[in-house]
Amino acid sequence: MVGLGNPGREYERTRHNAGYWLVERFAVSCGIAMRKDLKYQALVGRHESGAWLLLPQTFMNASGRSVLMLAGFFRIVPEEILVVHDELDFAPGVAKLKQGGGIAGHNGLRDISQKIASHDYWRLRIGIGHPGDKDLGADWVLQKPSADDRAAIDESIDRAVAVVPLCLAGDLQGAMLKLHTQEKGAERAAAAPAAPPPGKS
Repeated sequence: MVGLGNPGREYERTRHNAGYWLVERFAVSCGIAMRKDLKYQALVGRHESGAWLLLPQTFMNASGRSVLMLAGFFRIVPEEILVVHDELDFAPGVAKLKQGGGIAGHNGLRDISQKIASHDYWRLRIGIGHPGDKDLGADWVLQKPSADDRAAIDESIDRAVAVVPLCLAGDLQGAMLKLHTQEKGAERAAAAPAAPPPGKS
């Protein structure tokens, strides 16, 4: 499982680091120590299932080298790789899982796809919202989300973290069904009218 982001304190709270946020939260929940490994230019941890957790410490547009090095050494095929990343086309609070597809202008995905010569890896996409103008996307992802957006992103990360054990056990389809069912429930709850105060109708 690869979390995408930019290293360094100046970037740690920016939207582009949503992939980092999720993998870091999962590692903490499992008591996994993420240690710097110079060979992979990444923070690396090992889950009890045997799965690797990887946080590339290069900048986003060079994320693929870490993935290629670790996957090549341990003979991990693209279909066994899960990349967690920010998604401009989803609103904050949305998290979805899929296999393959395009890169939608995401520099981290572009570099991974080029380095491993495949688009067939899995993606766990964390919605960060869109600025409304595609030309503003590059600046948007490097800014901090509002307090409300960050709260919504954190809620989606919590839901996604809950299905990560299924992913690491190889049940990606089961994880997708569970996550997307949770997403629909969250959408219905958000759309429901607020209950009237006691004593009023």
